[in-house]
Amino acid sequence: MQLLAGWLQECSGNLYSFAGESVPIKGTVELKTSFGEQPDVKTILILYTVVDAPASYNIFIGRPSLNRLGAIVSARYLCMKFPVGRRVGSVWADSQVARRCYEDSLKVEKNAPGGAVNALDLDPRGQYEHERPHLAEDLKEIRLGYPLEQTTKIGTVMNHEEKGLLIAFLKANHNVFAWSARDMPGVSLDFMCHRLSVEQGAKPVAQKKRKREEEKCEAAREETCKLLSVGFVREVQYPIWLANVVMVKKPNGKWRMCTDYTDLNKACPKDPYPLPNIDRLVDSVAGFALLSFMDAYSWYNQIRMHPQDEVKTTFITNEGAFCYRVVPFGLKNAEATYQRLMDKIFQGVLG
Repeated sequence: MQLLAGWLQECSGNLYSFAGESVPIKGTVELKTSFGEQPDVKTILILYTVVDAPASYNIFIGRPSLNRLGAIVSARYLCMKFPVGRRVGSVWADSQVARRCYEDSLKVEKNAPGGAVNALDLDPRGQYEHERPHLAEDLKEIRLGYPLEQTTKIGTVMNHEEKGLLIAFLKANHNVFAWSARDMPGVSLDFMCHRLSVEQGAKPVAQKKRKREEEKCEAAREETCKLLSVGFVREVQYPIWLANVVMVKKPNGKWRMCTDYTDLNKACPKDPYPLPNIDRLVDSVAGFALLSFMDAYSWYNQIRMHPQDEVKTTFITNEGAFCYRVVPFGLKNAEATYQRLMDKIFQGVLG
């Protein structure tokens, strides 16, 4: 349609089909739209909802617009008529073009069984990428060690004694921070690992490989190479569970590679392990002068998959099939396993 991104008005949500499939809405745009041919032309203003989805049609005209146009549609005669003053305007369809569009729509690759899924369902990191609240105080950057990139930031409203003690403590423990993925030895399998517990009788699903644009293929290749280099994934052959990757654009313009584990998640029972309640956490810090936060590097990737379940996480790209050796984002019970690990590590010092 060659619409400029600046024309779109922000609109969040999804567009749902009759079968329940959802497509993320990119925005809305109001355009003057003309129907018919001279002299029987009628122009109305239509608010379009814009999505990025493969289809043999560029535009769908909904009932509100047809009602505003005053149109009567005949599917049998491939004709639409509407009043133009005291005259009647007509829009006729070409039967050959209509048939070709129908045939092309059958060729459009459909989503995997179970319908499309929201990007946040595949990877929860996206919900934390919106604009963060403004800080209540200025920050000062300090260097903790070498190389020079080993820096962090602290607040500026502490008194001189508190600031000195905090900086000394951070520098003395700079080696416990993960400055890159290579600094993450991972959690021992004897201490904690993630089991899938696929229900007995569940039929493995190998999703058909989906086509992607060249830009997305290149981004997937780069991300796969990174995962291989740090040992997070390994190549596999003859997997019985197979998932597609979904490329999601981040606010900074880069691509995130998510994995569509919809079918695998359906075959796994939900882990009922209790997750923290934000109200209880806020109440527990009342009355304390200092509050400590921990920002975990790569979240779930610090936890190993159980060796027998690794192959079930297999995903496919143009470079081949790979499975995760660590817990990937998008698995049904990853959050529960991660919380269980945190509670086990920090038992006695939480709250």
